[in-house]
Amino acid sequence: MDTQLLIEKLKEQCTIVVFGDSISRGVIFDEEKQRHSLLLESFTNLVREKLKGVVYNAAKFGSTIVEGLQRLQDDVLKKKPDIVLIEFGGNDCDFHWNEIADNPSGEFHPNTDCATFYHLLTGLVTKLNTMDIIPVLVSLPPLDPEKYFSWISRNSDQAKENILKYIGDISHIYSWHERYNAAILRVAEETKTRLIDIRSAFLQSDDYTQLICRDGIHPNKMGHKVIAEKILQYIETNYMFLLNSQPHSSAL
Repeated sequence: MDTQLLIEKLKEQCTIVVFGDSISRGVIFDEEKQRHSLLLESFTNLVREKLKGVVYNAAKFGSTIVEGLQRLQDDVLKKKPDIVLIEFGGNDCDFHWNEIADNPSGEFHPNTDCATFYHLLTGLVTKLNTMDIIPVLVSLPPLDPEKYFSWISRNSDQAKENILKYIGDISHIYSWHERYNAAILRVAEETKTRLIDIRSAFLQSDDYTQLICRDGIHPNKMGHKVIAEKILQYIETNYMFLLNSQPHSSAL
């Protein structure tokens, strides 16, 4: 679609769908309840409050990109979106850590290998483009390897020993997660797709680990505010007419 026609269309009515996993869903580890729960001030809700258009949250706890594609039609396309924010990768790169803890000498694979993740993400972006839907990729917030290692080992010394035997070093958790983020950046570059770089926003903070829940992977309330700020910066730069108030810096 012609750029000017697209802008005019968005000015009349804009529907945004947030498509991803539990991070986009707004799941945090609630310290008071001692369990995962939904954050009222999730980045999707914070962004929704500042926009004139409609914002749907089609993210799902535990979703990989494979599972996301299976629900693409019902959860995303049926809403006739103009823009889709895509956030996958955190579950794709994950392993079944309980199995590794039980048998560290076994052979294990991530939920989605990195090459498959890259190809499926490329295909998703291409499909949306052919439908005149604007795909916007969202990079992965960094995980906290120390917190995450404690979380997946269930605070068991034996599990810690076995998992460490399999991964070699705790730092490898971070670098493995980083590979999937690199795949997102590669897709953005190769397909000329807009990218909202959440990861850099976290790493530019004084201590990004303060933005991550005890489980080591889900952004906390402060982390969601950082994500919302970054998304609103993107909207302010590219589609300022969608904002229903003054520029976001004075609003959050």
